[in-house]
Amino acid sequence: MVEIRVLYEGELHCRATHGPSGATLATDAPLDNHGKGEAFSPTDLVGTAMGTCMLTIMGIAAEERGWDLRGATARVEKHMVRAPMRRIGKLEVVIAVPGGLPEEARPVLERAALGCPVRASLRPEIEVPIRFEWGS
Repeated sequence: MVEIRVLYEGELHCRATHGPSGATLATDAPLDNHGKGEAFSPTDLVGTAMGTCMLTIMGIAAEERGWDLRGATARVEKHMVRAPMRRIGKLEVVIAVPGGLPEEARPVLERAALGCPVRASLRPEIEVPIRFEWGS
C-alpha cells in the first residue's frame, strides 16, 4: 500500500505528496477545461504513468539479463474525447530503444512493455496503440 496525499490549493491547482519518499508534484486543469495549463493535468499523469511504467518494466527485464537500456524513451500522445463524457480516448505510445542490444532482446522487451500494470489497469475503451522503434 502506498499513500498519496493531495492538497487542493485553489484555482484548479493541486499538490500531491508521495508518502514513502515525500516527493511532490503539482497539477493544474488543462487550458481546454477551465485551467491555466501550468502543470501536468490529472489525465496527463495517466499518460505519464503509461510511459514511465512501460520503460520501468522493460528496464527490469533488461537488468535481469544484463542488457543496458539507458537512453530508451517513450513518447505518449494523449487524446481526449467528450462523449459520452470527458475522458481519455486514446494514448498513443512510441517507444524508442537504442541500438546495441542483442536480437533476442526485442521480443522480451516488447512483451515486458505490453505487460505494464498501468496499461492493464485502463478501461478497455481506451485505445493504446504502441509502436517500437529499434536502434534509435
